[in-house]
Amino acid sequence: MNKKIIQLIGAFGILVLLAGCFKGEQSSKEVDPPQNAEAVNSEETVDGEEGAATPDEAEEAADTVSRELYLIDSNGMVASQIVELPVPEANQVAQQVLEYMVKGGPITPMLPNGFQAVLPEDTEVLGVNLQEDGTIVVDLSKEFSEYEASSEVPMLEAITHTLTQFDNVHKVKLRVEGADLKEMPVNGTPINDGYTRANGINLTHNDTLDYLDSRPVTMFYPVEKENNRYYVPITQYVEMKDENDITSVVEELVDGPGYENNVVNVFQPEAALTSEPVIEEGVLHLTFNDGILMNKEQQIIADEVMETMVRTLTEQPNVDSVNVQVENVDEVFNENGEPYSEPVSAELYTPSEEL
Repeated sequence: MNKKIIQLIGAFGILVLLAGCFKGEQSSKEVDPPQNAEAVNSEETVDGEEGAATPDEAEEAADTVSRELYLIDSNGMVASQIVELPVPEANQVAQQVLEYMVKGGPITPMLPNGFQAVLPEDTEVLGVNLQEDGTIVVDLSKEFSEYEASSEVPMLEAITHTLTQFDNVHKVKLRVEGADLKEMPVNGTPINDGYTRANGINLTHNDTLDYLDSRPVTMFYPVEKENNRYYVPITQYVEMKDENDITSVVEELVDGPGYENNVVNVFQPEAALTSEPVIEEGVLHLTFNDGILMNKEQQIIADEVMETMVRTLTEQPNVDSVNVQVENVDEVFNENGEPYSEPVSAELYTPSEEL
C-alpha cells in the first residue's frame, strides 16, 4: 500500500480518537442551573421515552387548536377556559366556537368541574357573517330564545367575549331565523346597535361612586377551583382624572374587587406605584415599590400578579404589552427564575388570531 495513504489513514484515526476524547470531556462537566430556575421535565422532549407523545397523540395534537370559550362557572360568573377543539373547515371558526357553547352539545365532556355552557340546548348556528367594519352577524335558530331571564346578560357577555377574542371582530349582532334582534327575546336587553366588550362583563356597581367622573374598566382576578386556576373578568367603575388615567386603574386593581365574589386579590397591601405610568409605542411602563414582589431577596413577582396586571391593562386604549419595573431593583423574575427581559403581552396567556 502506498506509504502516503497509510500515513493519511493513521492521521484520520488519531483525529477520530481525539474527537471522542474531547466529546467525552465536554459531556462530563456539570453546569450549575440558574438560581431560582426549576428543573425542566425531560419527559416532554424525548420521543419514545416515558412520558413522550406517541405518534397517535402527536397526530391528535396536530388536528386540534386552542380556543378561548366564555362559559359560566360554579359561582354564576362568566369566565373563559382554553379548550382544544378540532381544526375546523376554512371560514367556520366562528361557527365552531359558538357550537361548542351550546348546552348538551360537543363541549359537554370537555367542561371543567363546575362550568356550564351558555347557549340554550338544541340551539343551531344558522349562519355567521363578518363585515368589513368588524361587526359579526350571527344567525341562530328559534331555540336560542328558550332561556331564563337571569341568563340573558351573562349569555350576551359570553357570546361577545368569545367572538371578540379574534383580532378583527369588534362587535356582535344577533339574528333569530334570519330576523335582526333589536332586543333580547326574554328580558328585553337592548342590542339593536350590537354588543361589544365596552358593555362590560360581570358588571358590578358601587353606590358610593360618582359615576359622572368614572368609567367602566374590566379587571381580571384569579379563582382557584380544584387545581383549575382561571381568571374572572369583572367590570367595575373607576374614578378617573382623565380618559386614559392608567394610575387610577392600577390603584383600583391593587385594592381588589372590593366586594364578595369568590375571586382573589393577589396584591400585597403595601404594593404601590412610585411614578406615573408611561405608554411608549404600545408598551405600558410601570414602576412599583418592592411591595409588588413576592420574594424581595430573589426579586420575584408572583406569576398571578403579573398575569392579573397584563390581562387587565392590555384591555386599556393604546396598551399592547406591559413592562414592570421595581424601584432600586435592576431586574425582576417570574416564579421559575426567568427574568422579565421583555414587555409582557396578553398573548402569553390567551390565543390570538383573526377569523
